[in-house]
Amino acid sequence: MSQKQGRKAIVVGAGIGGLAAAVSLRKAGLDVEVYERASELKAAGSGLSVMSNALAALDTIGVDLGLEKRGAVLEQYHVRTARGRLIREFPFPEIIDRIGVPSVLITRSDLQQALLEAAEGIPIELGVTAKGFEAHEDGGGVTVRFEDGREAHGDVLIGADGFNSVVRRQLVGPGEPSKDSGYIVWLAIVPFEHPRFTPGSVTHYWGSGKRFGLVDMGGGRLYWWGTRNMPAERSRNWRGGKSEILRSYAGWADEVQKAIRETPEESIIAVPSRDRPFLERWGKGPVTLLGDAAHPMLTSLGQGSGMAMEDAAVLAKVLGSADDLTRGLRRYEDERRERARGMVAASRGISDFEQSEDPIRRPIRDAYFKFLPASRLTRTLEDAITFPGHIPAEARRAR
Repeated sequence: MSQKQGRKAIVVGAGIGGLAAAVSLRKAGLDVEVYERASELKAAGSGLSVMSNALAALDTIGVDLGLEKRGAVLEQYHVRTARGRLIREFPFPEIIDRIGVPSVLITRSDLQQALLEAAEGIPIELGVTAKGFEAHEDGGGVTVRFEDGREAHGDVLIGADGFNSVVRRQLVGPGEPSKDSGYIVWLAIVPFEHPRFTPGSVTHYWGSGKRFGLVDMGGGRLYWWGTRNMPAERSRNWRGGKSEILRSYAGWADEVQKAIRETPEESIIAVPSRDRPFLERWGKGPVTLLGDAAHPMLTSLGQGSGMAMEDAAVLAKVLGSADDLTRGLRRYEDERRERARGMVAASRGISDFEQSEDPIRRPIRDAYFKFLPASRLTRTLEDAITFPGHIPAEARRAR
C-alpha cells in the first residue's frame, strides 16, 4: 500500500464503522478527521458477534484489534427449540480453525474501546452534527457543513453516520423508505451462570413468531436478545416492561427465563428492527457511504458490524494505492456491492424464515435446519465468515 501524505478523509460518524474507517484510512497513509453528532461516545448496552470475516478483512491491511483478549472466542453454536431441545449444532469451530482467524463475542463498549485505542491521535470531534456537504469540481475535494456553523474540508467524505445518515439523505434524497422487520428486539447484558450457558457459546432458541439468543461475552457476562412479532407502530413505541417480556417466553427453556428474571428492568433495551431497499449507488464524486449508511441490514446473521469493518478495510486498501481518489471511491463501491447485497438479502431471508408464526412453516423451518446436509451447511456458513481475498491458515501453512 503506497503512503501518499497530505490527502485528507473526513469521516462523519464515530460508531463501529466510522472508527474502523478512520483507523484503516490512517493505516493507508491518509490524514483523517472524524465528526460525531453524539456529545459522548457511549455504546449501547448490547453485544456483537465479530465474525472471522471482519477480523480477516482488517488483517489484510495490517490492523489487529486484539479482540480475543477483550471478549470470548466463539467455541460452540447451537440452535434449539423454545423448550431447549437441540435442532442443530453449527460447525463454526471447524470452519474458524480452517480460516485461521477467530470469531469473537464482545460487548459494543469493549469493541468501541478497542477501536478508540487504535484510533489514538486521530482528531475526533463530538457533539458536531453534519447538515450537508458540497462537492467541488475539478478535484477540489468536499466541504462538510455542520449545524453550529463550522465547516471541514477534505479530499474525500466518508458517510458512516448510520441508518439515518445525513450524507446518504443528500445523495439519495429525502423520504427514502425503510423496511420494518415485523418484530421488536429486546437486548441486555447481565452477569449470568447456568449449566447450559458455557464459555464461548452462542445458543439460539426458536419459537412461534419469537426467538431468543444467549451469547457469552466472557468474564461471566451474558448478552441476550429476544424477538417477538409485533406491528411496526407498536414496536417503534413499545412501552411494555420486563413483565411483558417474561410472559412472552413463559414455558421456554429454564436458562431463557432465568436470563430475563435476573436482568434489571432498566438494563433492557427495546429497538425496532428494520433495513432499507438495497442502494445500488453509494456515492458520487468525492463522497461515499460505509456500513449501515450504505447497506443497513437486519440482525439475523450478526454481520452489521462485520460488513462495516470489511468496508473499511477495502476502502483503505483501494484509496491507499489510488492516484485518483474519486476513482478509488467508485472502485471501492464496485468491490463491495455484491458482497453487501448478498448479506442484506440473506439477513432478510433468514429473518423471515426463522421468525415464522405459521403452524405449517414452523416445523418445516426446524426440519430444514435439522436435516440440511452437513456439506451444504458448512459451505454456506464458510462463505459468510470468509473475507474474499484473505488467505486461509491452511493455505498459508502449506506455502
